[in-house]
Amino acid sequence: MRRSGTRREAILAAIAAGEADVDGLAARFGVSPSTIRRDLQRLSAERAIARTYGGAMLAPMAEEQSLGAREGMNRGAKAAIAAAALDLVPEGETLILDGGSTIAAFGRLLRGRRHRIITNNLPLIALLADQPGIELVVLGGAVRPISMSTSGPLAEAALRCLTADRLLTSADGLMPGLGLCEATLEQVSLKSLMMQRAAAVTVLADASKLGRAGQPCWAPLPARWTLVTDAPERASEAFGAEGAQVVRAPGAG
Repeated sequence: MRRSGTRREAILAAIAAGEADVDGLAARFGVSPSTIRRDLQRLSAERAIARTYGGAMLAPMAEEQSLGAREGMNRGAKAAIAAAALDLVPEGETLILDGGSTIAAFGRLLRGRRHRIITNNLPLIALLADQPGIELVVLGGAVRPISMSTSGPLAEAALRCLTADRLLTSADGLMPGLGLCEATLEQVSLKSLMMQRAAAVTVLADASKLGRAGQPCWAPLPARWTLVTDAPERASEAFGAEGAQVVRAPGAG
């Protein structure tokens, strides 16, 4: 039998895939309907789902927050995750750096190092452009002011001409069996292409992102990837079971 935390993550993935009936979920996971109801009650308390008659549905999509707002959230965790991720990256690698506040925290640590950086993360341009050891390649395209990043056909066309040793990315949410969620199809299209153009994929996600399905668009993850997180082991074990290497930031609970 699945441990309750892992089972709830799998239930959330099943609900996202359209399975919402209590009896059907009970049969799928080999537990009683009362156990499923308790799991749904817990997920509802965490605002991951909304209860319906006889089952559940994903909670309404969260309003996307601006980059400035996200930079002020979980700042200590993001700094610890960025530092742990840096330990995985040999100097001299070619890196794709995605948009987002956690990736921006990682990018700040690259000053003084030697890397070729391919990025759609606009704040990193001013941060890294003057570094003598950094060769900076910016993916042009349509600018998303709310995230201060680029996406769309122009960004993808440029990326198809490039390859990298490693992608470092984040997301609005991360779910076992589903991958990374974002607000728009353009974001996940570019993110999926980034995964294809990099030899290794590293996801930086604080504990609040794990098991979260707050946005409607999904980018599946490759069979082998690395998760760097501050989340406790029980919150990340489902990703390890799917083939991820889980690296926990020092000081994680």
